[in-house]
Amino acid sequence: MLPADRLNAFADGVFAIVITLLVLEIPVPEATEDLLWALLETWPDFLAYIISFAFIGGFWLTHTSITRMTAHENGVTVRMTLVMLFFVSLLPFSTSLMATHLIGAGSRLAVFIYGLDLFLASLMLDRIMDYLVRRPDLLIDGFADTDLRGMEHRRRYGIVLDGIGVLLALFLPRVAIAIYISVAIYLCGVEGAEWEGSLRKGGGESGAPPSLPPHAALLYAGGGLL
Repeated sequence: MLPADRLNAFADGVFAIVITLLVLEIPVPEATEDLLWALLETWPDFLAYIISFAFIGGFWLTHTSITRMTAHENGVTVRMTLVMLFFVSLLPFSTSLMATHLIGAGSRLAVFIYGLDLFLASLMLDRIMDYLVRRPDLLIDGFADTDLRGMEHRRRYGIVLDGIGVLLALFLPRVAIAIYISVAIYLCGVEGAEWEGSLRKGGGESGAPPSLPPHAALLYAGGGLL
């Protein structure tokens, strides 16, 4: 058994690095004249960045909610989390690939690869929740089981839509991108609400994480934890 906070800290680091790499992939226009037009021409890069940022933010919110309800990690959850983070870490590449080939003959394959990356990362996150539901001994209490089931159920709508987008990417890449955007907005809204709910349940009125010792929880509530 491993403490849940160790895996959560590692995952947080990966998410932060991936988001940083995403913005570094956006090219800076070299034009000295008509800079506004040059910026507008980079719209594929900004579009891909916004979609990926929303998805990664959603992954982070959901994973944080999961770890707040998890008392311990075992070898299975660690391996599944690593696989999920593998697909998340590929997002800077797949995002750049789609942005570069969004217009042109390679758009279908580029949008397909990008969507497949999002789909597999989302699917692995869903599998983590499904496994924890079947292993209540790893959870902090009996209520976490019900909360995880609800999270898993709500996320599956987004996973199904994302899968449809992946299939459509081979024929209608622009429609697929519209689906990716819709899923990103949906998941951000759902996962943001879930994160706030898990925060209230996990830390009580102070909002302190359940893993903190009593003296640290008091500092957290008083604004003294840095």
